[in-house]
Amino acid sequence: MKKHSSLFLILLVFLSPPGVLAQGSPQAFSLQQSIDYALQHRVNLKINRNEEEIGKAKVGEIRAMGLPQINAGAEVGNNFIQQKTLFDPSSFGTASQLDPFVITPEQLASGQPIVLSPTYSQPEPQPSGGLQAISFVQPYNGGLTITGSQLLFDGSYLIGLKAAKTYTELSRKATTQSEIDVAEQVSKAYYSVLVNRERMELLLQNLVRLDTLLKQTQVMFDNGVAEKLDVDRLRVSFNNLNVEKQKTERLLILSENLLKFQMGMSQNEQLVLTDKLSEVEVETGKGNRSNFDYSNRIEYSLLETQRDLALLDLRNKRSGYLPKLYLNGRYGYIGVGRTFSDIMNIRAGRDNTTDRNYFDFGYVGLQLQVPIFDGLLKHYQIQQSKLTLENAKLGFESLEQGIDLELEQASTDLTNSLDVLTSQRENLELAEEIARVSKIKFQEGVGSNLEVVTAETDLRQAQTNYYAAMYDALIAKVNLDKATGTLLTK
Repeated sequence: MKKHSSLFLILLVFLSPPGVLAQGSPQAFSLQQSIDYALQHRVNLKINRNEEEIGKAKVGEIRAMGLPQINAGAEVGNNFIQQKTLFDPSSFGTASQLDPFVITPEQLASGQPIVLSPTYSQPEPQPSGGLQAISFVQPYNGGLTITGSQLLFDGSYLIGLKAAKTYTELSRKATTQSEIDVAEQVSKAYYSVLVNRERMELLLQNLVRLDTLLKQTQVMFDNGVAEKLDVDRLRVSFNNLNVEKQKTERLLILSENLLKFQMGMSQNEQLVLTDKLSEVEVETGKGNRSNFDYSNRIEYSLLETQRDLALLDLRNKRSGYLPKLYLNGRYGYIGVGRTFSDIMNIRAGRDNTTDRNYFDFGYVGLQLQVPIFDGLLKHYQIQQSKLTLENAKLGFESLEQGIDLELEQASTDLTNSLDVLTSQRENLELAEEIARVSKIKFQEGVGSNLEVVTAETDLRQAQTNYYAAMYDALIAKVNLDKATGTLLTK
């Protein structure tokens, strides 16, 4: 049975698709690789890039306003109630009448040409019959028309086109700001996993050491050298350390899941971190404001673009006082008919002089629109735009002050964190030495079990303080990199 099961597993390995077996294989990431992965897979960054494409499409939309606008249309309709109008036939006057004339036999017998000179007389006016209702509309009418329009001059068109391009630049910088935020989140989550893994490894070493000491003490108790109280104290310490290990395991899993989330990675995938805490370099001189360039901060660059947009908006409002000039043209056919089949039977040839029912028309001309008075609407719009531009300029001073404070705070936090880290590293080394000496003294019979338990408790506390200080220093490093604008460099 075992032989058949082994054979089945071998066949399964060879017949399974390569992706099935490789799906669970962990992926290795350095910090930079984690950031690069997040920049490609975070959903909010995909949304930002779509906003960039929307901005580019807006540029094309505004550009299209300056291109020829051509439309065609066709219409067929039935005047089921024909419009009538009233008119007075007498307003056209009365027609003149031809006076009678006589050709004599003598004129006919003479053989000479007869010249007639007709005369007309005006009849006596007849009493008016009143107004009459008549219709000049046929039951059916139709039309085919093509229209075209070309913008020749509009002061706001070129400004709007430039503003659209500036808006695209603003969208791109907003994406860069989101990328920096993602890099910050990934960096902090990455360092959290590194610290928790280092702490986990140290806890496992502590468990092995304490388990060994517990077993040795149990042997000493069995031989009558140690007391049961000594064994119980070590067992309590061992149990407490084991609970702390379990808590750290759960915290490690949670920190790994957080890193996956910040990277845009599925929670079901596995990852391996290749960076080591010992390889992380911390530069304390970055917070020096003497050589700092505010333009390194994306917030400063964003404010510059917003100022440019406010300036373009002001120019656009002022251009509203300029006239607009259009070139317009139309060409088409209009037809009439007594029936639907008649109107659909298009007869429009120029040479058709008998039953033509469609007649063409054409028009081309210039249209000038000159603003004269709008109730001071543009005046108040310009006032608003001026104040918006002034606020954008004042924003630079406020932003620079905020950046200075952020730099000072980030630099101070990093310096303090490094000082605490140095102190906690010394405390950890001392606690390790005390624990080692206490264990030797207890094994040699010159020390008490209480000293060993106290030393182990102090060691665990020193380790906790050390890794907490290390995490604080790494977070301070990330904050300083962001404050100096060097967190994400492309």
